[in-house]
Amino acid sequence: MKEFQSYRMQERSTQAQWIVLAAFAVLIGAFFRTQVIQYERYRLRAQNNRLRPVPMAPPRGAIYDRHGLVIAETVPGYSVALLASSVDSLRQVLERLRTIVPLDSGDIQGVVGHFLLARYQPAVVLGSATLEEVSKLEERRAMLPGLVIQSEPRRVYPLGKAVAHLVGYVGEVTEADLDANRYQNARLGTLVGRSGLEQEYDDSLRGSPGVRYIEVDARGRLVREEGAAPALLPLQGHSLVTTIDLPLQQFIDSIWPVGVRGSMVAVTPQGEIRALYSMPSYDPNDFIGGISAKEWRELNEDKAVPLYDRAVQARYPPGSPFKLAIAAMALRRGIVDFTSKMPEPCRGGLQYGNRFFRCWKPAGHGYLDLTSAIAQSCDAYFYQLGLRLGLDAITKDGVLLGFKDKTGVDIVNEVSNLFPSSPAYFDRVYGPRNWSNAVVLNLSIGQGENAQTMMNMLKFYQALASGGKAVTPYIVHPHKEQTRDLGLTEAQLEGLRKALIAVVERGTAAASRHTDLQVAGKTGTAENAHGKPHAWFIAFAPADKPQIVIGGVMENMGHGTFVAPYVVRAIRRYILGPDSAGKAPIRVIVPDESAPGQLDLTPDTSSAAGIDSLPLRPQTSP
Repeated sequence: MKEFQSYRMQERSTQAQWIVLAAFAVLIGAFFRTQVIQYERYRLRAQNNRLRPVPMAPPRGAIYDRHGLVIAETVPGYSVALLASSVDSLRQVLERLRTIVPLDSGDIQGVVGHFLLARYQPAVVLGSATLEEVSKLEERRAMLPGLVIQSEPRRVYPLGKAVAHLVGYVGEVTEADLDANRYQNARLGTLVGRSGLEQEYDDSLRGSPGVRYIEVDARGRLVREEGAAPALLPLQGHSLVTTIDLPLQQFIDSIWPVGVRGSMVAVTPQGEIRALYSMPSYDPNDFIGGISAKEWRELNEDKAVPLYDRAVQARYPPGSPFKLAIAAMALRRGIVDFTSKMPEPCRGGLQYGNRFFRCWKPAGHGYLDLTSAIAQSCDAYFYQLGLRLGLDAITKDGVLLGFKDKTGVDIVNEVSNLFPSSPAYFDRVYGPRNWSNAVVLNLSIGQGENAQTMMNMLKFYQALASGGKAVTPYIVHPHKEQTRDLGLTEAQLEGLRKALIAVVERGTAAASRHTDLQVAGKTGTAENAHGKPHAWFIAFAPADKPQIVIGGVMENMGHGTFVAPYVVRAIRRYILGPDSAGKAPIRVIVPDESAPGQLDLTPDTSSAAGIDSLPLRPQTSP
């Protein structure tokens, strides 16, 4: 019996040994698989639990004017972010942080929104913190768990409001942007161009982001910021050299009348834009690091619409500057020459049917030829010229001359111009046979169903100044499809230029004449359904061999003679230098003229609103 029990115990002992050996074999196999076969997988998982990636924004490329002066550049700055394990813990730290650095409820909600989109990355609180703010936060780091401060590139615009609509601003890409794939290779947290050149050339300016790592514990609390793992450094974006003349841009800003809305654009006969100015403006530096919710509301609720680029987005009735287009249509069709007079003299207007269409001069201009009619801006002459052309010819030629299309300028948000493509347009708007030749009379003086941007009118005058070829204006890169031919002979172009010289020498802009520089230009007073007429003036100089074409429009300022002195001063500043423009206040002479034209059949086609040292380009920059 004892021998049997001993045998049973020995058997059980052997079985137990085999079970233990099998267990060890399984454990060894598991350890081998984990430590050897799947080593890289678990090592990466451990590192991912321990390390958190922090994106490093690349320095954006600089933007320079044609002289190498800085329009936009990148300088060192700081960002402040918070690493948190939950929304509640993030809110608690934010409440403490706001006692040190001012934050409103909208800013806090924005930080929480960023956290919810990427829980395992630090949520940015201040995208552009000052050294003073960083110092205060560092002193109180103990009460701010998860505080992450890093050096980041900061965008700077030395001239601020003077270049806002030209250069635009930058901001963080949104989920909507990513869903629509508006910015290639962008991800949450990436700074992208939001307007102007910053947006137009964002792909080139942006560069490639880098990444650094911070170390956290098992609960996600920050252990250390530096040295956790090797960083991937960002690559700087490419710089842009533009055609802009920054001294001219700054000069226009310095003379622009306070409180007046409008725009001024300068372009060479070759299509190079030297200045693009819109007012009212905003400071693009306010967007650096993210604009506050309060400031963003104020900009969007401002009735003056400061974010609105009036050079390429605002459409105005072109008024009398469009009379040159009517003249060009009639000349190319052989209907008139420069000595042609109309059958009816100007007696303060033109009787057409049972209505009297007024001219701006109540006393009338009498009999005029085409040159004098342009110089005196006689509405009665152009009423009759428009009737000779006919609606079909005006609409067809207007489309051919580009008055319906965008200019194609290389800046974002340009709008198409409003112009009827055929008489069928009026059938659709008013119904068949429910309109009369009154629409022709209105179109003939730049009113009615015609609304143009400053940029498009300037493109037409650039063609008059450069041999009849309308060139697509550009700021950085010229376009391949550059030209649109006006279809005029050299003699006809010379005649139109002489008529424009007469406008300044003895016509409606005579108050802006200077003996040392001959300027050719056209004033305009465009009726506005929302208030006083808009004032236009487009000119080029020197008249015999143009170097620059500058156009200005000022909303609700009445007469073209109001804006003419500002345009002429800008022309003189560009051609004759800084000492030629003068520092005396501009003297405005308003002639005795009433608002032109009858607009009984004109729909509202106006725009929404009636609608010193600079850094130089480094020698090593691209």
